Amino acid sequence: MQYQLLGKSELKASVIGFGCMSLKPGQPESSILLHRAIELGINFFDTADLYDKGANEEMVGAALKAKRKTILLASKVGNQWRADGSGWDWNARKEYILSSIDKSLQRLQTDYIDLYQLHGGMITDNIDEAIEAFESLKQQGKIRAYGISSIRPNVIREYIKRSSIDTVMMQYSLLDRRPEEECLGLLKEHDITVLSRGALAQGLLIDKPAKDYLGHSAAEVKKAAEKVHGLSGAVRSAAQTALSFVLQQVPVAIAGIRTMEQLEELATTINKPRLTEREMQELKNSAPALTYQDHR
Repeated sequence: MQYQLLGKSELKASVIGFGCMSLKPGQPESSILLHRAIELGINFFDTADLYDKGANEEMVGAALKAKRKTILLASKVGNQWRADGSGWDWNARKEYILSSIDKSLQRLQTDYIDLYQLHGGMITDNIDEAIEAFESLKQQGKIRAYGISSIRPNVIREYIKRSSIDTVMMQYSLLDRRPEEECLGLLKEHDITVLSRGALAQGLLIDKPAKDYLGHSAAEVKKAAEKVHGLSGAVRSAAQTALSFVLQQVPVAIAGIRTMEQLEELATTINKPRLTEREMQELKNSAPALTYQDHR
């Protein structure tokens, strides 16, 4: 496994992180998967208080408690479940962030979170107030670093200007190259690490039937998937090709993993030969690069 410093922090994360949202609480195999991931060199595990109304954090905390000193735990805040459980509302207020951390710490069975992320973000938020909350949590030692999980260029620019974020999590894949237009270069310039998600584009690049996706037609999705498969085979699988494309563009990829087969396949991607410049260009040519129409 290879490792990457997150921003200006001292956190050194595996370049392939484990997205825990796909794991369901109460299933014994979830703990087995998490421990096998550690054996394969993955040390970065991402969850959120939103997932399963906190039960995902509880499951991750229980499974990894004995390994706490050797791993990095990331969680998120900002989506507040309604009292009746019917859904959630956005809440980026300072008071809410400061009160939520203690509940997450309890569920995760730890006294600190390595990377705490705002789970979204809107330009209408009181951004300075949210930043104050995260900075306060750093000073208290409850978190080691913080970032945002957002695809919105206007929000990302404001956090770059005003905060000391170390990471930005955003969707990025062959079928969603919108971050290339404004965000990837800007974040690199400011030494902020991109954590990508969605490398397989909901499985459309691998084994799911083609359909309209974001601004792509089903025909364009099919063409891109065919190119991914065409560059795969004995050397690497289609999933490894799609993930390699991402990892050769951004520092860290968070992969949602449900099965042992997926884990073994994705975790060993970095052991495969890099895509050549020609292969990378062929992949890029297989699907037009989209741009953000909103939140600019």
